[in-house]
Amino acid sequence: MAATNNEQEQENQLIGHKDLAHKSLLQSDALYQYILETSVFPREHESLKELREMTEKHPRNLMATPPDEGQLVSMLLKLINAKNTIEIGVYTGYSLLSTALALPHDGKVLAMDVNREYYELGLPIIQKAGVEHKIDFREGPALPLLDQMLKDEKKKGSFDFVFVDADKNNYLNYHKRVIELVKIGGVIGYDNTLWCGSVVAPPNAPLKGYIKQFRGDIMELNNYLANDSRIEICQIPIGDGVTLCRRII
Repeated sequence: MAATNNEQEQENQLIGHKDLAHKSLLQSDALYQYILETSVFPREHESLKELREMTEKHPRNLMATPPDEGQLVSMLLKLINAKNTIEIGVYTGYSLLSTALALPHDGKVLAMDVNREYYELGLPIIQKAGVEHKIDFREGPALPLLDQMLKDEKKKGSFDFVFVDADKNNYLNYHKRVIELVKIGGVIGYDNTLWCGSVVAPPNAPLKGYIKQFRGDIMELNNYLANDSRIEICQIPIGDGVTLCRRII
């Protein structure tokens, strides 16, 4: 029996990754592959390639930063001459390795994640790349550590760049803290701010469980950032959506 118009509409509204092997919101797999093969993979560091291919075999590989997004982070760090950075949410470390490779020899990235086991999967590759000395990894929830850092006046305004790709329900809590830690002129990046496109889905759309669970948190963050007078913002449809915030006050 042919599907009714209503059934077809519901099917079209189903938000979430289906059989895609990537997180891009581009409608054409071929176009995304063109971007990767033309502009990303030929420039990808051999250690990043090794880490990416290792992570692709992991059952939770959708948590990984896509390579085109890693390339964006790397270029951004170089453009702003970043030396002192924070990363909240590490997983196996693709974006972390992208950061460490982009930073100068004396650059530092404070990396936080609740699961050291995932980080250690990528650690041998990071070590082989010769950039482990730039990384200060802390296991555990990030909020208590951020609160502790804010008690030190020397930490406030001392970071050039912050990248957040962690528990979506705490994104706004992270922002309220890292905005004080990043310097004026510094940049904060939030991953997954288009959340598989669900930010424009109707309220009754049949969303996948994990998409529906955090959709409201992402939309709350987006609205907050759009009205935060302390920052300039740019939301980029790369990967699953990245919002860059430049602190101006």
